[in-house]
Amino acid sequence: MKNGLTLFLGVFATLALSWAGLLLAAHKQLGALPQFKDPVEETLNPAPLSGLARQGALVYQDLGCATCHTQQVRSNSYDTGENSRKWGERAGYPRDYIRDSVVFFGSSRLGPDLRNVGSRQPEAENLYRMLYAPESKLGGAALAHGMPAYKFLFTERAIGSSQPSYKAVKLPAGFGPAEGVEVVPTARAEALVAYLMSLKDTYDYPTERGLNEPAPAAHAKEGGH
Repeated sequence: MKNGLTLFLGVFATLALSWAGLLLAAHKQLGALPQFKDPVEETLNPAPLSGLARQGALVYQDLGCATCHTQQVRSNSYDTGENSRKWGERAGYPRDYIRDSVVFFGSSRLGPDLRNVGSRQPEAENLYRMLYAPESKLGGAALAHGMPAYKFLFTERAIGSSQPSYKAVKLPAGFGPAEGVEVVPTARAEALVAYLMSLKDTYDYPTERGLNEPAPAAHAKEGGH
């Protein structure tokens, strides 16, 4: 019994020290990475998130978007049969994530990778349509990928004699509510879209450039979300 307790404590200590060492090593390597100041333009990269985008990150987390969407552009050497470059100009760097209080790497790419969705979809209107009626943008692909409609993030408002809202989403025919009813994004929808539009790792840090092979001269651009 005494030997059994000693063995248990030894195994526990070994695992605990290994786990702590892994975390401490990662923190020492990545946790202290600062923003990079461009020597020419004198801009700080990555740029900090706006307050609205930070709120949107919480909405993204609350909705469980990371269940079906990754936020990690892999290098071509880790490609699993698809063209990773369609998700970004380059593979991801550790410095890309220093502004995130929670990093949504994800593990399943049922839907498109979203790390650079702000570059692929620079118009907020398209993202609102995607959230309210994904089939209006993706057609049958929305059903194939299981993309749900987040209509609860919007308010359907009868216009009547009221002034139409300048925030109303312009939806294609057949995808909106009844005539005379407009679709207006809620505060949660606005925050989520602000966060999605902030996802664009376009700056290529000189200090990290050697970590990844250069992107091909011509790579596929994703037209969807």
